[in-house]
Amino acid sequence: MTEPTTPPAADAADPGPDRPVAPGAAARSADSAWDPRQYAVFAGHRGRPFADLLARVDADDPALVVDLGCGPGELTLGLAHRWPGARIIGVDSSPEMLERARALDADGRVEWVEASAEDWDPTESGGSVDVLVTNATLQWVPSHLRLIPSWLESLAPGGTFAMQVPANFDAPSHRLMREVAAHHPRADDLRPGLDRAQAVARPETYAALLLDRAADVDVWQTTYQHVLTAEPDSPHPVLEWVRGTGLRPVLGVLDGAERDAFVTDYERELETAYPRRAFGVLFPFTRTFAVARTPR
Repeated sequence: MTEPTTPPAADAADPGPDRPVAPGAAARSADSAWDPRQYAVFAGHRGRPFADLLARVDADDPALVVDLGCGPGELTLGLAHRWPGARIIGVDSSPEMLERARALDADGRVEWVEASAEDWDPTESGGSVDVLVTNATLQWVPSHLRLIPSWLESLAPGGTFAMQVPANFDAPSHRLMREVAAHHPRADDLRPGLDRAQAVARPETYAALLLDRAADVDVWQTTYQHVLTAEPDSPHPVLEWVRGTGLRPVLGVLDGAERDAFVTDYERELETAYPRRAFGVLFPFTRTFAVARTPR
């Protein structure tokens, strides 16, 4: 738990995805670095898919549990509460996210490791992994279809692999972001950070990949109908959501004036696509889940 590497050229969807693996330290700017505070604005909404994913994980007494793409750590600490006897490791490549995670983990219950999903080596965890969770991270990892088989091989007999990725790249939140970027003077510079849809596969692709290697596989999609608070004079809540994830590659490329102009144009489109109502803003968000258990 999640999105580490430089965002691939190609949501999370969270309008950005939710717990993406953060970009590497090289060429890190104030706007490209992960901001735990911005990410936490919608923590309740972002946390629900993680809870739904874990509800399908049937593991009574695992010895070693890994959260790959752990982000700011709140959800990882939930793993420690569920399995108090397990050794818990949280892996993320964002120093900012890990700093927040360590601050939350006052008792030192979790081992926090700085590594990207591509570079993380499960054999260095000091034992076979019983439960490997990766939540809203793999959309930032274009090679994850190649990596998943090796992660499955690293599991203990009867071990569980559980993943969730955003599947809303065709939703207005992402489509409008790409359209505004396409008309921007620096469109070529913005494109690599916005073409993440190619990194996320269809549910049947994940199902086939896992069924070839696991004894028990469950793949499904859920569309959440998030209701976001929207004050009349406040920034559009979908804009605030994507600031924490999917919009980061744009904000990291543009300078102050360019960034402000992009945000203004994008927010104007969001106001039409996601109108403010008396109850707030309705923000549908589809996610793909998969849980697989290896043979015993």
